[in-house]
Amino acid sequence: MGNGANGALSGAVIAVAGAGGPAGRATLTRLAEAGAIVVGADNDATRLAEAVDAARYANGGATVVGETVDLLDLDSTRAWADRIEKEFGRVDGLVHLVGGWRGSASFGESDLADWDLLEKLLIRTVQHTSLAFYDALQRGGNGRYLLISAAGASKPTAGNAAYSAAKAAAEAWTLAMADGFRKAGTAGEGDGPRAAAAILVVKALVHDAMRAERPNAKFAGFTDVKDLAEAVVGVWDEPAAEVNGNRLWLTEKP
Repeated sequence: MGNGANGALSGAVIAVAGAGGPAGRATLTRLAEAGAIVVGADNDATRLAEAVDAARYANGGATVVGETVDLLDLDSTRAWADRIEKEFGRVDGLVHLVGGWRGSASFGESDLADWDLLEKLLIRTVQHTSLAFYDALQRGGNGRYLLISAAGASKPTAGNAAYSAAKAAAEAWTLAMADGFRKAGTAGEGDGPRAAAAILVVKALVHDAMRAERPNAKFAGFTDVKDLAEAVVGVWDEPAAEVNGNRLWLTEKP
């Protein structure tokens, strides 16, 4: 999508939740390449520091910082959003990459303990980041809230009941946020939303280390984390009204 350092993200302030994993590392690096000021958060300080260092190394002179934040605590998440806006003067995006997976061999073997974990990782963190950043994203004038979701939310399989249900709930919450942006836009000047919430849908993610571990695996329909990062950057190229409330499919629709 070609968003370089002189594109829509030049000078934009983008927060990335769950920045320490492979998708986070790729996203930090690509956002920095596009000229953004990037603020990552993760609950693993070591992993986060490695991701921040990698993004800085790949983009000399880029502003990439990291902070250990408990996204399961709403007050901590709000404080993080407030610190970003105070330090950098604005917030132009929140990319939500917090993930986790638990599954079972069959529906009958579904373990509700998996739901207890996934509800926190996949729903509660979305609720907290969306509430914490909602007002700041509108103040930025071209804000984006991006949820990374899975095709299983639309077509659950027997062994993925907890995971699919949690992802579906996170999508519904994000779409409600999008409706909030829409209503705020029409209540103002009537020129549409000043921010957008959207969902990027993958089947699953793959990265170089996974391929190295399983050289014979096909990973059919999987999205490479670099391609995900490219899609994230491209969302700022589109008008908020065209992005808001939509799903961007990076894999085949179920």
